[in-house]
Amino acid sequence: MKEETVKLTKLNPQIKEFQNHLRSHYDEENKSAKKGQIVFVGSSLMEIFPIEKFQSERNLELSLHIYNRGVRATTTKDVLEHLNTLIFDLSPRKIFMNIGTNDIGFGVSEEESLANYVTILTKIKEKLPETKVYVMKFYPINSVDEFIDPRSGEKGRYSDKRTNENLAEMSDKIGQFAEKLDYAYIDVNNHLSDSIGNLRKELTFDGAHMFPSGYEIVLDNLMPYLK
Repeated sequence: MKEETVKLTKLNPQIKEFQNHLRSHYDEENKSAKKGQIVFVGSSLMEIFPIEKFQSERNLELSLHIYNRGVRATTTKDVLEHLNTLIFDLSPRKIFMNIGTNDIGFGVSEEESLANYVTILTKIKEKLPETKVYVMKFYPINSVDEFIDPRSGEKGRYSDKRTNENLAEMSDKIGQFAEKLDYAYIDVNNHLSDSIGNLRKELTFDGAHMFPSGYEIVLDNLMPYLK
């Protein structure tokens, strides 16, 4: 079930149209957004993080506002091509980045993915030398339990080229380079996994993407870095 869904997401022109629309929306928001704040950058795993809702409804006691600039079905190449919209137009003081899992799912070579990431981080260092960057360790997935597709009602397990092993391996390689640039590589996944390392079933609707309850856990883990 999921493998077919991922391939269609990569190629579906409706997804591309949605991405373009969302980035255009971000462009408009950036015009009135306050500079020097916090930016979240990534794919759907970041886009559906209800961080702005959490910040408006919960007393997080943060001195900076958080702008979410996640875009679904994006890769490192997509982020590299839209750095102004996603990062530079906001001149953020802090950047939290979770991007690259789609590179694995879409079959982008490790060499290309890492090269893109290196370029992204290098450009940030050159243009925003005082900005703190936090590269987030990839979240775990669950390819063991069955989930029900909310659109079709079809049952299935999460299945594509992503595994917890290759996600962790790629994530650590990205983190090693980030640390060479004096950026932080952070693991905010505490309490997301079950006893054997899979994303807890009750926190996800498809084995990879989380309910708000999962993001509440991530937020708690992120708080020391957000303050």
